[in-house]
Amino acid sequence: MRAARLIRMVLLLQSRPRMTAAELAGELEVSERTVARDAQALSEAGVPVYAERGRAGGYALVGGYRTGLTGLAPEEAQALFLSGVPGALREMGLGEAASAARLKVSAALAPPVREASRAVNGRFHLDAPAWYTRPEAPGLLAPLAEAVWDDRRVAAAYRRADREVRRELEPYGLVLKAGVWYVCARAEGAGRARVYRVDRFTEVRDLGTRFARDTGFDLARFWRERAEEFARPLLREEVRLRLSPAGARRLPGATDPRAAREALAAAGWRDGSARWVEDVVLPVESLEVAYEQLLGLGPEAEVVAPPELRDRMREAARRMAGLYG
Repeated sequence: MRAARLIRMVLLLQSRPRMTAAELAGELEVSERTVARDAQALSEAGVPVYAERGRAGGYALVGGYRTGLTGLAPEEAQALFLSGVPGALREMGLGEAASAARLKVSAALAPPVREASRAVNGRFHLDAPAWYTRPEAPGLLAPLAEAVWDDRRVAAAYRRADREVRRELEPYGLVLKAGVWYVCARAEGAGRARVYRVDRFTEVRDLGTRFARDTGFDLARFWRERAEEFARPLLREEVRLRLSPAGARRLPGATDPRAAREALAAAGWRDGSARWVEDVVLPVESLEVAYEQLLGLGPEAEVVAPPELRDRMREAARRMAGLYG
């Protein structure tokens, strides 16, 4: 719509001292000829836009001009608080709202503060997923995000093992963990919220009614507690290790980080020590998982117990020695 484009052009010129026709055309996704026509239209409407010709020229506003069109819409304000995670915004369908919000805020700032905000944007960026992964946004993320923003009940179908489950849900919040989206929601009749993976939803339908949000619900605390509940039962077995100083430093990156740090602390290890760490008792998910994890530490770790895992590590070392002679 041309009206929205004209407003955006004013805000762009208000946020920067001067912009070339090419810069404006790129920001507005139009031709430079359209930029010239829009500048003329704004000038005729009383907005003091003027053009300067030449290599250093461009478009600018008469000094001191401020527009009153900087109010944030609700969805723009919501998006602004998430502006550090642009990928997440795009996946939830809030990319354009975030761009508009940042532009409005920039237009309203005094020049020194405006430059500080640009410096931050040029120096910090959050990239949540792990390396070597190419996560795709779940197809039903956007409707779930809309339901979360507006406290709307949804009818949902959800894949669980080899069957599909149908629930009426009150979605309280979304969490992006290592590139995977989760929704924290309360099922109808349930007293406690649960966690669902968004990529397992096969249907999300707005029921047309709102739910009364529990004002005491804290999404960050809820997620932290559920994450601890999830992780704790997974570490069902223990292995006993000797670790070189390098092995001790690398252990949290090779196994469960929290369990590794607690095991090292219990064994009296201190970072910077030049001695091997004795009697490290490490909780693990299974001996099979421990075998794969500890192989990555190579000669920096010795499995002391249990005997079956020590035997497997010995056999792996023998085969490795055979490969390298």
